[in-house]
Amino acid sequence: MIEKPPAATLSGELAERIRQDLLDGALPAGSRINEVSLSRELAVSRTPLRAALQMLAGEGLLTYRPNRGFTVRAFPLSEIVDAYEMRALAEGLAARLAAERGLSPDACVKLETALTRGDEILASAAEPNEQRAAYAEVNEVFHSVVHQAASSRLVSDVLRLCQQIPQASAHNILAFEIDDMRERHRFHHRIYDAILAREPREAETLMRQHVISVKTSLIRVTSRQLSRPQAEDAGARKRKTAGK
Repeated sequence: MIEKPPAATLSGELAERIRQDLLDGALPAGSRINEVSLSRELAVSRTPLRAALQMLAGEGLLTYRPNRGFTVRAFPLSEIVDAYEMRALAEGLAARLAAERGLSPDACVKLETALTRGDEILASAAEPNEQRAAYAEVNEVFHSVVHQAASSRLVSDVLRLCQQIPQASAHNILAFEIDDMRERHRFHHRIYDAILAREPREAETLMRQHVISVKTSLIRVTSRQLSRPQAEDAGARKRKTAGK
């Protein structure tokens, strides 16, 4: 007999799956989430699904209104780009401060564990969505430990503001291809080496490049999503014209 996963675990798994759809554009901005249809599609009851949707609302990916339910929140591309630019500056400063101040033994263990775990995840033969979900946690741990090592309240406040736009948060690696994620992970190794070697300028430069490269990938993904409906409309018009 197969045991069912605990409710909290199931809700977390559902949140990861729906988050992927949101970041991939499968659920268009402004669209309303039909909980009944979605629960049938995912073959789950509405209780863990509602918990997952509440998680995503807490992250800012969905909005909730009484009697109307959950709606996909829209973020202009310009706001996402601005958030990444600010995040690159703040994360770069965090890496520089961490290199200047040095890492505690506990921070070293956490970072090395995250790097090793990331290597394992990205080298595995798991299904891509499973790799993304597992690596999202590792990615967030890496960035969080660097932020803590910086010991800067100002940096933490700026990053908290950036993360109000979910697409610009450290958790958001789910919209990218696995090869993109491998490249980001290689950056993590280099950033850690620079911090460990107490090279502030190198650590800052690498971290800024890392965040900007993520921004570039996101813009590429978003541009594809925006061009898809236009291409479909153009194809429909062409077929209509050909049929006359």
